[in-house]
Amino acid sequence: MSGEVKIKEIERRKAEVRRLGIHSHVTGLGLDKNLKAIDVADGLVGQKEAREAAGIIVKLIKEGKKPGHGLLLVGPPGTGKTAIAIGMARELGHDVPFVAISGSEIYGLTIRKTEFLRQAIRRAIGVRMKETKEVYEGEVIELEIEKEPYPYNPYIQIATGAIITLATKDETKTLEVGEKIANKLLELPVRIGDVIEIDAETGWITKLGRSSSKGLTTKGKTGEYKVAKLIDRPSGPVRKTKTITHTVTLHDIDIANIRFHRGLLFREEEISDEIRQKVDEYVNDLIKEHKAELIPGVLFIDEAHMLDVESFAFLSRALEEEFAPVLVLATNRAITTVKGTDMKSPHGIPIDMLDRLLIARTRFPNRDEILKILEIRAEAEDLKISKEALEMLADIGVKYSLRHASQLMLPAKAVADAMGDSTIEPKHIERVRSIFIDTRESVEYLKNELARDSFLAEFLK
Repeated sequence: MSGEVKIKEIERRKAEVRRLGIHSHVTGLGLDKNLKAIDVADGLVGQKEAREAAGIIVKLIKEGKKPGHGLLLVGPPGTGKTAIAIGMARELGHDVPFVAISGSEIYGLTIRKTEFLRQAIRRAIGVRMKETKEVYEGEVIELEIEKEPYPYNPYIQIATGAIITLATKDETKTLEVGEKIANKLLELPVRIGDVIEIDAETGWITKLGRSSSKGLTTKGKTGEYKVAKLIDRPSGPVRKTKTITHTVTLHDIDIANIRFHRGLLFREEEISDEIRQKVDEYVNDLIKEHKAELIPGVLFIDEAHMLDVESFAFLSRALEEEFAPVLVLATNRAITTVKGTDMKSPHGIPIDMLDRLLIARTRFPNRDEILKILEIRAEAEDLKISKEALEMLADIGVKYSLRHASQLMLPAKAVADAMGDSTIEPKHIERVRSIFIDTRESVEYLKNELARDSFLAEFLK
């Protein structure tokens, strides 16, 4: 597979849209001008308390103020902690870096824990640069992603190219692009109605907003909800010269610096302080010349209780530095042992670190919220689903969990396809529900089976 940037202008052709991304529908925190959470907005539903807490922190950051070491989200699994962290990054800017790691990732590494965390921190700090470039700009009116089986796992489809049609008020142009741009289209994700910008030289894609012709809201089975920021379709030619802003991370520049000095095939897991110092000096020179600016991104650490005392000590020092990302921790533990010690602490976090965090809680959603979340999820996955099937999934979400209900959607689509149906109906939900069980059901099943085996063993004695 070639990694080259390839853009070729071709004649228009009919196309379709394919999208990916588990939280691709989240575009912000869904707050009004008074920092009050709107019921359904920016892809988020409910969790008003946590969203408003996150919004206040974002406002302080935009004002140049540092609210302690960051935010700790506490709540049961599947209550939207990751989505809120992504919403914070999107509120800070469409190009603001978002990095998500899990506390358990520090175990079994081939590099030092502190190096792993340092790389995560530098991936969460952006360098925003301005350059005059040749770009393709317009509203996406047609999009087709070309895929083929992944060589190392033929059951996985990877993008090999794409056909994309962009339109301005004055011109329409269809482009054939290579795999790098195609995978970026999936990653963002880009869909029909989005206004985007593609760097003609590097293939870098910037999502500028949603075309105003598509409307501010999406009308679904459970009502209308705000979906994105609206902008007008651009004017002029599709290909043009303009001053564009693009963002890379400090870690990206670290890696580029290594490859420049030691060869493209060089791989180094641990990056030396000397390399980072040179990169910092280079970035500082760009800032002094007003060619770039540093922007704080969001570093989200799930399962924060799995971090050990050494990791917390490193984070505490790193976050005291002049420029650091916004830290968002998440946990579902109450009182537990701090890893690497015999001390118990709230949420498994050392007290000196905990005292520097603002804490907000996430709650289980109610049935109406579950219904709206499932509808938005179906929209993001491009699934056609009947209102009755959504209602059935909402009942499953209330009885078991939102995550379990959401996970049943794609299997139900597979069953519908196998039966030759284009829309997911209650019969398809019933089918997958009879096959896939919830965690509580699996635990109860094994308890009953083990109890039965014990009874038989005693009876046969």
